[in-house]
Amino acid sequence: MARMTMREAISQALMEEMDRDPSVFILGEEVGVWGGTYAVTKGFYDKYGPKRVKDTPIAENAIIGAAIGAAMVGQRPVAELMTINFAFSAMDMIVNQAAKLRYMFGGQFNLPLVIRAVGGGGRQLGATHSQTPDAVFAHFPGLKVVSPGTPADAKGLLKSAIRSDDPVLFIEHATMYQVRGEVPEGEYLEPIGKSKIQRPGRDLTIVTYCKGLELSMKAAEELAREGIEAEIVDLRTLRPLDMAPVLESFKKTNRAIVVEEGWKSFGVGSEVASRIYEQAFDYVDAPILRVAQKEVPLPYNRTLEQAALPQVADIIAAAKEVLR
Repeated sequence: MARMTMREAISQALMEEMDRDPSVFILGEEVGVWGGTYAVTKGFYDKYGPKRVKDTPIAENAIIGAAIGAAMVGQRPVAELMTINFAFSAMDMIVNQAAKLRYMFGGQFNLPLVIRAVGGGGRQLGATHSQTPDAVFAHFPGLKVVSPGTPADAKGLLKSAIRSDDPVLFIEHATMYQVRGEVPEGEYLEPIGKSKIQRPGRDLTIVTYCKGLELSMKAAEELAREGIEAEIVDLRTLRPLDMAPVLESFKKTNRAIVVEEGWKSFGVGSEVASRIYEQAFDYVDAPILRVAQKEVPLPYNRTLEQAALPQVADIIAAAKEVLR
């Protein structure tokens, strides 16, 4: 397998799908001539031309609206939002139109739409450009929400998202484009809606996804030096949420923590913990703890920003707490 960055894996997935299916096209702010804000679509404009790589005005509502219309008539648009924070400007299109149209019209048409959006903090972009509102979008039935934590999953899940006949919000973390990993070449798909055990263990279960996976793997390595073996379950998809591997792991370890970058209140960790309590209460040997961002708008100052974001040390402390 080739070893590549998250950026390269996403770019490769897009290019392979555009080569395979002429109905796939890209639209968004600066995706063409500029090559994308994070250089994911660099070179695409020269290869595919303006009909399949469309630079748009700074108008997120129009970007998603145009993509919805194209999807309804048989195209497979991949709409890029420069940041998931700008998705708030297109909320009606995303959660009232894309997520609901197939239901409201009784399945008379498909809606094969992918919305790529960059989320997360850690780049000193300020409170309004550094949010992790994944749980907000996962709340709405009809919209699939995917957020990979490895380059291999980024490629496999994005290819599956593009081939899906339902709308998919594909969230990429702003600080993970340089993360490297082994990625299968060619026809490689990962199923949407399937969690995955990324690290086997026996002492406790860490449930996480996206940036949380990177932090949890580092925490698990440090815990292992002290004889604590953590099993890490990567959700990968927030809707539909696959709890089967989580519950299987928890029934083995009897202890769990949930790691996410979003705020703790009303978040992904709350949902996961609640489902464990509901479906595996007899196996609970300690309270399920949540590691998340501090409940403040994310500061611009780097020191304060890092203090607000979840860190490896926070995961280690939570792990030791549930094992105490």
